[in-house]
Amino acid sequence: MKDLPVNHEPKKNKTRLFNILFIAGCAAILVFLLKAPPESTTKLPKDENHLQFYAMDKKEAEKHCTACHAPEGQVPLPDGHPPKYRCLFCHKKYK
Repeated sequence: MKDLPVNHEPKKNKTRLFNILFIAGCAAILVFLLKAPPESTTKLPKDENHLQFYAMDKKEAEKHCTACHAPEGQVPLPDGHPPKYRCLFCHKKYK
């Protein structure tokens, strides 16, 4: 008995469709990221009060923020400020 030719065309079309969908998804993500607004949060100041924190790890430096930025501190945070334990998540260090 002879082997009958197998039609691989439906599988090929399905693979092509998945490739097109993958490329379209990647393009949509790229467009979304390119249209994102620029960072607007102020960076950690590079003044004499904050310079000591540049040498520290983020987690270590964040332990010292409440000394000045507590409600009764020198520069209290405004009402509605996001969580106070992740300061350097938003306020990045200058490079």
